[in-house]
Parts: sequence; C-alpha cells; structure tokens
Amino acid sequence: MEPIIAKLAEQFQLPLQSPVLIFSLILFIILASPILLEKVRTPDIIGLILAGILIGPHGFNILEKSLFVDVFSTIGLLYIMFLAGLELNLIEFKANANRSIVFGVATFTIPFAVGFPVCHYLLGMDVWGSLLVSSIFATHTLVTYPIASKYGVTKDPAVAITVGGTILTDTGVLVVLAVILGARGDGLTSEFWMRLVVSLIVFVAFMALVVPWLAKRFFEKQAHQKHSHYIFVLAIVFLSAFLSEVASLEPIIGAFAAGLALNRQIPNSSALMNRIEYIGNSLFIPFFLISVGMIVDIRVVFDGFTVLLMALALTITAFAGKYLAADLTARIFRLKGPQRDLIFGLSSAHAAATLAVVIVGYRAGIVDDHVINAIIVIILASCVIASVVTEKAARKLESKPEDVQELARNGNQNDEQILIPLSETTEFENLVRLAVLIRDKKASTPLTVVTVVPNTDEAEENVARAKQALEEVRAEASGADVEVNVVATIDHNPGTGIGRTAREIGADLIVMNWPQKNGFLAGFIGNKFGSVLYQTRKMLWVCNLDTPLSKYTGIFVILPPQAEASEHFELYWRKIARLAVEHSATVHLNCGSATAQAVKDFLKKSKLAVPLEHSDFSDWDDFLIVFRKMSDTELLIMVSAREGEEGHTPYMDQLPLKLEKHFPAVNKILVYP
Repeated sequence: MEPIIAKLAEQFQLPLQSPVLIFSLILFIILASPILLEKVRTPDIIGLILAGILIGPHGFNILEKSLFVDVFSTIGLLYIMFLAGLELNLIEFKANANRSIVFGVATFTIPFAVGFPVCHYLLGMDVWGSLLVSSIFATHTLVTYPIASKYGVTKDPAVAITVGGTILTDTGVLVVLAVILGARGDGLTSEFWMRLVVSLIVFVAFMALVVPWLAKRFFEKQAHQKHSHYIFVLAIVFLSAFLSEVASLEPIIGAFAAGLALNRQIPNSSALMNRIEYIGNSLFIPFFLISVGMIVDIRVVFDGFTVLLMALALTITAFAGKYLAADLTARIFRLKGPQRDLIFGLSSAHAAATLAVVIVGYRAGIVDDHVINAIIVIILASCVIASVVTEKAARKLESKPEDVQELARNGNQNDEQILIPLSETTEFENLVRLAVLIRDKKASTPLTVVTVVPNTDEAEENVARAKQALEEVRAEASGADVEVNVVATIDHNPGTGIGRTAREIGADLIVMNWPQKNGFLAGFIGNKFGSVLYQTRKMLWVCNLDTPLSKYTGIFVILPPQAEASEHFELYWRKIARLAVEHSATVHLNCGSATAQAVKDFLKKSKLAVPLEHSDFSDWDDFLIVFRKMSDTELLIMVSAREGEEGHTPYMDQLPLKLEKHFPAVNKILVYP
C-alpha cells in the first residue's frame, strides 16, 4: 500500500501539477459555485472569483498561474467579447449608435478627467504614470455580461449602449497606451501614426468584408456538416483576435469584431448559437472568472498604509467616474433608473483589459509595485460590486410592469403551439429552422411535427416507420434547445389528418412545405395544400425554402388591402419582425398607406425595432409589377386571405399558381391568417 499512498501524496503536492487534477478541480468549482450561492442569492460570478482567490497562488496555493490556466483564461475572455458582438441586436445597435458614441465618450473622458488629478496631485505620480492609471479607470471588461444574458435583458437598449461604448472606450485606452509607450520610446513620429492608422484600416476592412463573405460561403457549402460549424466559428474568433494584435490592438477587440462579422450568419435562436452559448457559459467563461480571482492578493491591502490609501483612493475614483458617466448618459437619453444601473454595472468591472494595460505599464517602468497592488484591489472590488448591481438591475428589467400589461393585451405566449406537417419527401431542415426562429422564445410548449399515414392494411407498420424517420427532426430541433413532439396519425386524406391534429393540439400556427409542382397542376383545391387551407381556420405559413434564411439581408412583404383588419394581423407581424431581428434584415413593405401605418403603429407599440421601407402598392390587377422592386437578397413573404375573409379577392385564389409559374426558384412564404 505504501507505493500507492506515496504516489497519491506526490500527485496532491501543492500547487497541483497534474493537468487531470487541475481540470477536475476547476470543473467541480464551476459545478458547485452556482448551487452553493443560489441559497444566499449571490451572483455566480462572485462565487467563481472568490473560488479563484482561495485556490490561487495568493490563497491556499492549490493552483498556480501556468500556460494551461492562461490559455483557458484567454479563451474565456475572448468568448465574452465574442458573445457580446454575436448577441448584439444590430438593429438596436444602429438605432442606439449615437447613444453608444455619447456613452463611449462619457465613460472614457469622465473617469480620465477625474482620475488624473487624483493620481498626479493626491498620490504624487508623475505625468506618464497618472495618464496610464487614469486611462485604466476608463477601460472596463464585460465580466457581468453573462448576468444580463442569464436574465434575458441583452436586447435592452442599455446593453446595446454599453457594449457599443465598451468598444469605443477600450479602443481609446489602447490608443492612449500606444501613445504613452511611443512617447517614451522612439517618440510620436509620423511613421508611428502612419503604421497605427494603416493597420487599423486593414483590420476593419478584413473583418467587415472578408469574414462575412467567408462565413456565408462556408455555411452554404457545409450545410450538412454541422459539427464543423462550431469549429469554424472558433477558428474565426481566434484568427480575428490574432489579427487585432498584429494591428496593435488588444485581442478582445478582434473577438468582438468577429461577433459582429458573424452576427447576421448566426441567428440567436439557431442550433449553432445554442452550442456557442452552452459551451462558453458552461466552461470557458467560468474558467476566465476563476483566473481573475487567482490574480487577486487580499494581503496587499494590509501591506502598509500607503497601499491601503492608494487602493481606497483609486477604487473610489474608479467607481465615481463610471457612475457619473452612466448617470449622465441616462439623463441625456431619459433612461430609467434600472437601465442606468445596468449600464453602470456592465461598465464598472475592471478585469483583464485593466490588468493587461497596467502590466504593460509596469514592464515599461511607468508604474511601480504599489500601483499594481492597488489595481488588484480595484479588480476585486469592481467585479463584486458590478455583479451585484448588474443582477439587481437585470431582475428589475426582467419583470417590468409594461411586460405584464403587454401580456394582458396579447395573451400568454408561453403556450404557443406550432404544428409542422411533414411527408417522406419534405426537406425538413429549413422548415424546422424557420419554426424555431419565429417561435416565441418564452414558449414552454414543444413544437409538434406530424406526418399522416394512409389508412391501409399496413397503416400500423407505416406509423412506426414514420415515427422512426421523424426522430431526425427531433435531433435537429434539440440542437437549438427546442423540444419536439412527434405525431404520426392515420387518415384517408393527408389534409384532413393535418387539420384534425391542429385542432387537437390547439395549434396557433401551421408551418408547412410548399406543395410539389404536380400537386398544383392537379388542381389547387383538391390537393393537400387546399385541404389544409379550407379544413382549418388556423394561421397557415406555406414555405418554399430551398436555401438557408441567413442568405437574405432583406424581407420583401406584400400585404393585401385591409390586411390590418385580420384577426391575426399582430400575430403574423410579430413573427415577421422576429425573423427580421434574428437576421438583422430590413423589411421592404408593399401595401397601401393605411395598412403601412397600421404596421408602423404595431411595431412601435410592441417596441420592435425593425428597419422598415414602404412602397405604395394597391393595383392587384397588375400584380406582377411589384416584383420589379424585389432584389435577389430578399426573402418574399406574401400575405393572402381565405375566401369569405376580410381583404379577400378572387385574384388571391390564383396566387400560388402565379408564384409557381413566374417565380419557381424564389424562396417564398405564403401567409394565410
């Protein structure tokens, strides 16, 4: 037994050296922290940072800073910035661009202006040291962004403002750092400025033009190689981070730029997005937070009165500057108190970017050991306080009163039922992806997929075979964390079976594939589509989707006269708006002025920021002329009406035939409210 005990003792010598033990310990901490802290209602982030303090070299010395820890920590930091860019609502971001600029300027200049006199006159630092530390007050890391994501408030304008401001202020800080180092080195020569400007232009051009084109090509060519999509995304993130370093920027700027570049290609409700968030929030980001704790040395606070005074003065100054910037932004744009607190919470955490800047300054001899220790205290205090403030603000925004009023007006969306009829020949992937995208995110009910088996002697055997075939659909939806209920039913007529199933589950929406060409030639009313259309009054989306929706940058919508009088007008517009937001697409609206105004009023009432372009269209006798305005990068959505309903005209009965004849290759959706 002695050799085994001796081997165990060797393995558990501190600090741990075995990669297996180190990784196991980290995983147990990531697992246990949320469970333990949930009882005391403390943010997970604080627990992970405190755990890092305890196991780090300044705690019980269980782990030491090593290449293994540094690699995972770097991945986690880049992941946070990448997710911030990927989850950013580009429509909201554009709408809040001016606000982001104002906040970015405020959160840079105010902490800088407050910090410089404190550092130079109160603490006696020289000019270069004061400039460096003041710029550190301006920078921040989105450590608390996962809290906003957890409570589902990342679409709030306050988050878009803060994320946009983060890029501006971090870029400004890095430029200041480059200027300080340049002034102390070879000087601020024309060659220095030329190299900086050219590298920035090349980097921005690559991220804005090459990466989106490359991603679009890859996802189209490798549509069925889903495991490779995530690897491709990671490769782009780290390539972008490396290129930003080459361009004299921090890697976090490159990671955020990668998120923006891939934003249109990866919808928030897609399976790929679910995988990205799942792996990041489960492993890489917690690892980064633990590593932040490992650099904190609590003992430095008690290392003499000088360090204590410096740490206290710098901490108060850092928080004061960030709060003043958040408060000024909230006052200028009339934001609510919780939104101001959310901006403050997201922008007041100092972590990796702060540490990176101060270490560069330390190595260059601009600041000394006392400043390093004081900055460590700021990192600890800011991460803890920012986590508490962000969680409190996110809770308030999550359950704001207007949401309750909206629920009272529009009913509970949590029980939304979507039915997807499939047959053996149906290309189901794009159909299921569409249903996942337009489905209400708060819906707790599963998607229902139905296939109708002919009522023959082999019906039972065919039902079992159909259910087995539909399992592939379940796997496709589960990738997006959406539950699927698989139904195989027996009926003489497929349309009758679909209509009966829709009534049984109380479906709100039926999303079905475009009928085969021979079905149209056989006659519109007698085929499967006609049966579904006239045997149920459910809202019906008939889809011809041969290519992924991510290909499109716009949605071409055609509405009939008096479409706003339809009972389901708001329901299908909520779906169209969700589709536009998911792909950051502009909606090109073709209808009468009264209908267009109704659409605008609904979007404004529902607080849906959708770019809208209106073209007046009412001449249905010359229907095909409207398509001259449609581009190849737009998805066609046409709203029709059943016979006997408001807005119906005899011409509408011929719409499917017209579309099939003149636009067979166009991706299109025909909506029947």
